[in-house]
Amino acid sequence: MTRRHPTRPLATPRLSRRLAAEAFGTFVLVLGGCGAAVLAGDAIGNAGIAAAFGLSVLTAAFAVGHVSGGHFNPAVSLGAAVAGRLPWRSVPAYVVTQVVAAIAAAGVLLVVATGRPGFDLAEGFATNGFGDASPAGYAWWAAALAEVVLTALFVWTILGVTDARAPQAFTPLAIGLSLTLIHLVSIPVDNTSVNPARSIGPALVAGGTAGEQLWLFVLAPMVGAVLAGLTYAPVFGRQPSEEPTAAAATT
Repeated sequence: MTRRHPTRPLATPRLSRRLAAEAFGTFVLVLGGCGAAVLAGDAIGNAGIAAAFGLSVLTAAFAVGHVSGGHFNPAVSLGAAVAGRLPWRSVPAYVVTQVVAAIAAAGVLLVVATGRPGFDLAEGFATNGFGDASPAGYAWWAAALAEVVLTALFVWTILGVTDARAPQAFTPLAIGLSLTLIHLVSIPVDNTSVNPARSIGPALVAGGTAGEQLWLFVLAPMVGAVLAGLTYAPVFGRQPSEEPTAAAATT
């Protein structure tokens, strides 16, 4: 075994490896969370679906968060860039990779779901929605407010637990529990997004109303992420090192 010098910082992995990690993590998140909703939702209910999303991001973050920063979410990447934790030049590649991986996961989920006799895509595919497409009939503005606020809270949590001043050992656990809590609160509102990639994948597969309402679940989480990225340092203080690298946001 090669020993790393105790004072020598780990080099940031090259972009191709970071993107591979983001693809893996986003795929796990969408397949695990949305898969639980589509394939087992009747059996496990909203609490089970919320837990599935939390466990998915926790698992992926433990597995590859040290490689890419463990974003798996365009809103998190944007918030990290605004906060100075991710170079802006990396953001487009991260976002495209996350969206493509989410679409791939939704495609795999569709193939599996069609293996059940009587499956009807029109009955639901873990898509986000408001109005008649909301699980409990919430209006568009209620869904928008929930997405902005909850995404901001999620990104604040991620920036906080990945701050150099915070204990690092249980970072993925904190993020997974945070995402679980967010889903417990907002599944009845709009099936919970706080992640544009998670919304885009199922919406493109399902089409219809989900595609028409997709704009809200892309825009609102991005707004919440920007708010969190802009306010974290002024409110909670700056971490000792402000070097804007993906490794600084490792989850």
